Amino acid sequence: MRTPSFTERLRASNAAKKAQFERAKRISEDPERAERLKVREETIADRNRRNAEREAARRAAEERDAGELAARQAAEAAAREAERQAREEAQARRLAEQTKREAAEAAEREAILAARRAGRKQKKRRR
Repeated sequence: MRTPSFTERLRASNAAKKAQFERAKRISEDPERAERLKVREETIADRNRRNAEREAARRAAEERDAGELAARQAAEAAAREAERQAREEAQARRLAEQTKREAAEAAEREAILAARRAGRKQKKRRR
């Protein structure tokens, strides 16, 4: 078997490169390939559009949930404030009633003491 010379190998290499170039040229000029690329680009565009719609829907849902959460927290805060005010008012009423009772009891004790003093003074006068 004979080994190829340098020029033969160079020619074979150039022929292979040229054949590869021609094959690539045929593939790039193929109308079916262009159609496949067009379909692929459309598919990618559709997928990107659907992803954008899903993202927009997700953001809208997050904003809606955030709004509902804020409204719920505001309502809870208002309820807590109303409950606090009701407790304070009830405590103020109890304190006022207690003060009123204490004043009535003090007046009653004072009346009893005044009656005792008056009784003692009358005893002293009778003697």
